[in-house]
Amino acid sequence: MGVDVLVRGATEAELADVRRLFEGWDGVFSRFVPASELNRVNASPSSVVLLSRPFAHALREALDAAVATDGLVDPTLGAAIVAAGYDRDFDLLGDDERGPGSATPGRWRSLRLDGRLLSRPPGTVLDLNGVVKSLALDSALDLISGDALVAAGGDVATRGGADVGLPGGGSLRLLGGGIATSGSTKRRWRRSGVWQHHLIDPRTGRPAESRWDEVTVAASSCLAADVSAKAAFLLSGDGPDWLDERGLPGRFRADGKVVANRAWTAALGEALAA
Repeated sequence: MGVDVLVRGATEAELADVRRLFEGWDGVFSRFVPASELNRVNASPSSVVLLSRPFAHALREALDAAVATDGLVDPTLGAAIVAAGYDRDFDLLGDDERGPGSATPGRWRSLRLDGRLLSRPPGTVLDLNGVVKSLALDSALDLISGDALVAAGGDVATRGGADVGLPGGGSLRLLGGGIATSGSTKRRWRRSGVWQHHLIDPRTGRPAESRWDEVTVAASSCLAADVSAKAAFLLSGDGPDWLDERGLPGRFRADGKVVANRAWTAALGEALAA
């Protein structure tokens, strides 16, 4: 997944289980492991493929996220992310004189998942990056019996409370659940002199144009926080209200300035009062 994983509160045996989970999921879902199940599914010429249980589970969560965000988080953007230039491990990316490839908007509604059987139109290229990391964090936390924390790439899943640093400075006490940040400041590169990033807008098939640099959301799970942060980033100026409609606290950063939605301000106020 290209990130370090921090685990707190696990026994040695539980830590070994968490390590196996992340290594196993990387081998299933990575675009950069040639023999990964993701690459095998994308390369298959068949319109119907049988998925492993972990893959089917992650895809079902991705489709649920697409429903919840009206398609803003879309698992069919594999071709679009490659067209933007993210065609190898991020550490290997550099400035490229070539321009981006053809835009490929999302088409999650064309997928049909029946148990472990996936039906999709020819040419569909899946990318489950929108849910896999945060889903792995939640799954890893479930492997630990007591109060614990699992963090990766700035996202956190916790049980029992943890002090969590915020992008740009500051921190908060997260009592439980998850917190996640989505933005265009970290994973970006240039194609033909133009900055690209990994958050693809499924409506255009291109890297999203958002007024925000980063969006941070807290929710009942890391997956819910991650999906909501991505959606709020893609919604740009409408992101704060979209989160407020769902009662989710959100913190938005742009050009070094921080904007909090009403739910974030209210949650902090309640914490101070307590």
